[in-house]
Amino acid sequence: MTKLQQTGQARQESAEGVRIRTVLPIRIKRRGGRKHVIAAAHSPTGEAQHDAPILTALSRAYHWQRLIDEGVVESGTDIARREGLHHTTVNELLRLTLLSPRMVRAILEGRQPKTLSLLWLKNHAVPQDWEEQEALFEGHDA
Repeated sequence: MTKLQQTGQARQESAEGVRIRTVLPIRIKRRGGRKHVIAAAHSPTGEAQHDAPILTALSRAYHWQRLIDEGVVESGTDIARREGLHHTTVNELLRLTLLSPRMVRAILEGRQPKTLSLLWLKNHAVPQDWEEQEALFEGHDA
């Protein structure tokens, strides 16, 4: 386990010259040439592994859906024109807004199935029924 420590002076020092020390119990693991920060086993989140591409895609999808809901744009095609993307890409990402709240929460907390990827989400139709989604994702790592 790697311990990152930051030591510095407190902004308001008392007579004793108080110092603040912050310790983050984490592990840094390499996957696919990238470094991933993993919470220590004794932390409340356990082995959370955030998937940055999925998180980015989720945030874009919800932002675009809000633009459509507020009437700023009319469709995914308008968004694609504005963003310089292909309309298929935008519409594939907009489908992420149909994920169940429980699945979205799991992704945000880094508890999504380990084999779940943005590529899989873009290439497969996810059922609109939330119970069917949860059944699908429960068996995803099997």
